[in-house]
Amino acid sequence: MYQPYPTGSQMPEQPPRPVAPPPVLMAVKIMYVGAGLQLIGIILTLATINSLKTAILKQHPLYTASRLHTIQTSVLGAAIISGLIAVGLWIVMARANGAGHKWARIVATVLFAVNTLDLLLSAVRAHAPAALAFGGLVWLAGLGAIILLWRGESSQYIAASSANQLPAAEKADPGKG
Repeated sequence: MYQPYPTGSQMPEQPPRPVAPPPVLMAVKIMYVGAGLQLIGIILTLATINSLKTAILKQHPLYTASRLHTIQTSVLGAAIISGLIAVGLWIVMARANGAGHKWARIVATVLFAVNTLDLLLSAVRAHAPAALAFGGLVWLAGLGAIILLWRGESSQYIAASSANQLPAAEKADPGKG
């Protein structure tokens, strides 16, 4: 079906985008700090490779040199890959939450829960003590961001932003869809 292009010279007006309140802005900054801490954590992991070896030997003193090297390499590789993924997630969550996407706050909360479980599991598996302490700092950054994202001002901003992000048909008839 043919629909002619509107001939008016004015584009339809978009509602003004709400301005992010201070708690959201602070949460976004904390998320960027979390990404930076995660990068530092990767460097720390590389720098403390010998203490990882010591921690593995402490838990498994009968491992051969070959087995120890294999485990050390796989733990190091997994830490680097997961660290890089985490950096990316911190940045994506900072941008999406700063834009007021409703889904982003929920995803950030789920990722924080996953990080909490990972930190608890790190306490019982072989690790360098400095890496565990640093993981605690990253966890605290996540906690601060989540608390700020669930404050009342943040909820109002996200609700207003989400309303502005709906397609025009859903705004006209919210019962559909």
